[in-house]
Amino acid sequence: MTEIIEIISKQLGLSAKAVTNTVELLDEGCTIPFISRYRKEKTGALDEVQVGGIAQLYDKMKELVKRKETVIKTITEQGKITPELEKRIAECWDATELEDIYLPYKPKRRTRAQVAREQGLEPLANTILLQREQYPERVAERFVKGDVKDVDMALKGAQDIIAETISEDETSRNRLRGMFKREAYIVSKVVKAKKDSSEAAKYSDYFDFEEPLRRCNGNRLLAMRRGESEGVLKVCIEVDDEAAIENLKRQYVRGRGECQTLVGEACEDAYKRLLCPSIENEYAALSKQKADEEAIGVFAENLRQLLLAAPLGEKRVMGIDPGIRTGCKVVCLDAQGNLLYHDVVMAVGSQANVERAISQLRSIAKKYNAEAVAIGNGTASRETTDIVKRADLGIPHYVVSEDGASVYSASQTAREEFPDEDVTVRGAVSIGRRLMDPLAELVKIDPKSIGVGQYQHDVDQSQLKQSLDRTVESCVNQVGVNLNTASVHLLTYVSGLGPVLAKNIVDYRREHGEFTSRAALKKVPRLGPVAYQQCAGFLRIHGAKNPLDGSAVHPESYKLVEQMAKDAGCTVKTLMESADKRKEIDLKRYVTPEVGMPTLTDIMKELEKPGRDPRAEIETFEFDPNVHTPADLIPGMILPGIVTNITKFGAFVDVGVHQDGLVHISQLADRYVSDPTEVVHLHQHVKVRVVEVDNQRGRISLSMKN
Repeated sequence: MTEIIEIISKQLGLSAKAVTNTVELLDEGCTIPFISRYRKEKTGALDEVQVGGIAQLYDKMKELVKRKETVIKTITEQGKITPELEKRIAECWDATELEDIYLPYKPKRRTRAQVAREQGLEPLANTILLQREQYPERVAERFVKGDVKDVDMALKGAQDIIAETISEDETSRNRLRGMFKREAYIVSKVVKAKKDSSEAAKYSDYFDFEEPLRRCNGNRLLAMRRGESEGVLKVCIEVDDEAAIENLKRQYVRGRGECQTLVGEACEDAYKRLLCPSIENEYAALSKQKADEEAIGVFAENLRQLLLAAPLGEKRVMGIDPGIRTGCKVVCLDAQGNLLYHDVVMAVGSQANVERAISQLRSIAKKYNAEAVAIGNGTASRETTDIVKRADLGIPHYVVSEDGASVYSASQTAREEFPDEDVTVRGAVSIGRRLMDPLAELVKIDPKSIGVGQYQHDVDQSQLKQSLDRTVESCVNQVGVNLNTASVHLLTYVSGLGPVLAKNIVDYRREHGEFTSRAALKKVPRLGPVAYQQCAGFLRIHGAKNPLDGSAVHPESYKLVEQMAKDAGCTVKTLMESADKRKEIDLKRYVTPEVGMPTLTDIMKELEKPGRDPRAEIETFEFDPNVHTPADLIPGMILPGIVTNITKFGAFVDVGVHQDGLVHISQLADRYVSDPTEVVHLHQHVKVRVVEVDNQRGRISLSMKN
């Protein structure tokens, strides 16, 4: 364990003490949100990203330990383990090096070298490899027997053994890895039979493409690999074959002669047949892994921004899912998001009666006391928005992303919530609820369906799910959850809970009524002391008898706050309401070996604004009224827009023409930008200039410079 701690500490640049304590907490079953918020004294105030980094690396190290156990067991069963080999494996903490050590012993299919060994040709191979014999053919004659028909066959078999020996040698592999690292090119060619096909057009940039692998960014690599998987492109990673073979020969061939010639031929065979394909696959996997991590990182950050988007709050909302042929589905929700009413309004399209639609919208809004309008951003969104504006309802309207709404409306969750309604009603409800609380609604949808990433189906799905689930968990716990209104889906992501306990909480609430205190959670079936410790601080009970139950102060600190209030000569409620009383508190008096200044400072901040929502205030937005389609765009136009997606190469912006434009990273600012998130965030309201409109390729180029 000491070695693991040292490795994690060194790689992440953190103190060994902080890593040790964090690992201990993780082993105790503590979650990342709980550790980062409520165990700052033990971790040295590590933030959630740092704790998450430790958890991720610790998991990798544990997997490596398991792999080493498997390797030792396999070699031992072969009777080939030695104290030196076992020691080397035990001290190895690099996965690639471990696999190189294991390679000669790894069970494999029956290779040409294995066949040659079975024919008794290994001594001949060793003799040739020593390169001391002047006439290897004479030595080979002694091995012509059984399945070995002649000298030539004996020499070929010996060369097969030598080639496999070279390919499994660590030095050989590391030398070739060095070449790939420094000099490899990724090369993409179009498959001739697919060149003129419709699906090939989007990959035209890669029909005849090559670039140093070390410079190829993740987006280009994933695009090429997708083209390869669709059968449009042929992609490979190449180095200078002649230089690589000469490198091998310098390592193995000593002098001149017949043995040296045979070894040189074996080097060439080892490279072409074994080494190069193996290392190419390794670098293909490494480059793909790097691209995956980059894409997943972008996806996770976009998801975080979307989940933490500004909420409208508990307001009565009219939700509209725009439609042309079938009309606009209109719903009305109460302040808790419950469905009160739904109808279809023919607001746009050939069947529309605009004046009648305006009258209907006014009547519905008035009858159900709507305080805001949420309009989906899909087809006919602009036209519907114009009708809502003409209706002059006297309440603000907001355009809401529809991404994933159709997934929700057809889901089991939606069917359980609205068993008697069709998918169109459920979709409109989701749009309205997204305006009220994006986080609470979006947790019901598979994050991959929300549409805030690229290549989500091309990256490692297990890694993507783990990253996105961790992001959702982080956001839910950062905001906090109302224990008496939260859905099963929202509660599932609360620290220490999960699907089973989340359902048990909702079932208990349904049977016994609203929770009046956090302590009542202990009565929920299967919610034991550990789960209570992990979840309690992230659950809120507004209006509870104990005001701390509505805050982020953990129950384990209640006695401390009560002592502060007692020392200040007031109640806890008064202490929370009075800034003057809080100023009288000398935090140093309350420092103990378990509770330090980081926790005490957090408590005081929470007493000042109990249960505060970290999300921003929502803002209204209007597109340019003169722009509705790409045909309306003219280079040089300055337009308002909304950032809808962020990638490593730039940001996509909706300017209200049913087609997002791209602000390339080079056009985001008047300075050099290495990461678009330095300049923009999801759903940010921005001003952009139209640079170019390519109607043939369906591309809009925008700029935010100047």
